[in-house]
Amino acid sequence: MSHPDETAKHERDPATPDAPLASDKARRSEVLRTFLALGLTSFGGPIAHLGYFRDELVRRRGWLSDKAYAELVALCQFLPGPASSQVGFALGMVRGGGVMGGILAWIGFTLPSALALLVLALVAGSLEGPLASGVIHGLKLVAVAVVAQAIWGMARKLCPDLRRTCLALLAMLGLALAQGAWAQVGVIAMGAVLGSLLCRDDKAASVRQQVQAAGLSLPVSTRLARYCLVAFFVLLIGLPLVASGSLVDIFYRAGALVFGGGHVVLPLLEASTVETGHIAADTFLTGYGAAQAVPGPLFTFAAWLGAGMAQVGGGSALLGAVIALLSIFLPGILLLIGVAPLWGRLRARARARAALAGANAAVVGVLGMALYDPLWTTSVLSRTDLVIALAAFIALTRFSLAPWKLVLGMVILGAVRGVI
Repeated sequence: MSHPDETAKHERDPATPDAPLASDKARRSEVLRTFLALGLTSFGGPIAHLGYFRDELVRRRGWLSDKAYAELVALCQFLPGPASSQVGFALGMVRGGGVMGGILAWIGFTLPSALALLVLALVAGSLEGPLASGVIHGLKLVAVAVVAQAIWGMARKLCPDLRRTCLALLAMLGLALAQGAWAQVGVIAMGAVLGSLLCRDDKAASVRQQVQAAGLSLPVSTRLARYCLVAFFVLLIGLPLVASGSLVDIFYRAGALVFGGGHVVLPLLEASTVETGHIAADTFLTGYGAAQAVPGPLFTFAAWLGAGMAQVGGGSALLGAVIALLSIFLPGILLLIGVAPLWGRLRARARARAALAGANAAVVGVLGMALYDPLWTTSVLSRTDLVIALAAFIALTRFSLAPWKLVLGMVILGAVRGVI
């Protein structure tokens, strides 16, 4: 008969050696509760989200090692899609024992902000008068400052040399000559091709060693990975052919082609929704500003847009929000599952890393053009607006003011300006 201490010793959780071994059901319940708490409290954008994940799930709970976490972040930054949500999904898979754990992590992290933006979208149409106009204009100026901050940070990181700076400027020039969602896709593809030729290095051996040392392993079978990759490309190619202009097509394409972080979804969605007449520019920018005030992933901006577009078409706002949310997150999740078994070999290829560097540089140019049009041209309408937007940018970059605090201050300021 086993001694109680020996039994306890053998029933330890390998992820957290000091905790008893949990059943799959208990682990998945833990995943949902943990990510729901993170979804309610994770303000500050994707970089901040990655910090929250590390503090809570790596350092405090020990779900995986620091090295494995760093490699997981690298994988998700390599792929198109919302990096922080992809990292959260992968962490859910690690702890929850597979894709179901990832789904529960995604639900917990996404639901709070999605619900908040859906409610705001439902009541926004009933807000009228100078007070409401002032608040909306304040939210639009928030969007200007937040995107400017994103460009500043991304340019310093993704365009550190002359070659990549030139790629970013070339992308801006391309978009000045051609507009639309496919033009943006084209300049990013151009950046990837030119990057594969101009941005290569000789670190393949050291990168391979780092990947092996990290010990990153996601519970994904090769068969499931293959199915997910096929599904990703079938939907990307097939939706424009059979459902062009639908909610599924618009948001799936945006989620599939976003490189460089959540803010890059702004120009892709603007080209597919505002320029095509699906939603008004003011409604679009107001929602983007409101998205800065809620915790969780920025991609939940899709809930605002889906609800608004459905209302314009006489449909259900709730159904529109759900379709938009699922469509914009699905491609990033399919890619994550599909590439996970291949990651070590893929990242060790110098040409793949060079293509990614070029694509990311082009993304900086895409976002720079979006800062000018539609953000600047429709939001900064006076010298006072210019001063306010500049002060907001300084507050974010110089004093590290939390975005939700900036939103609150700008809403109050906008309300005051609206009634005086």
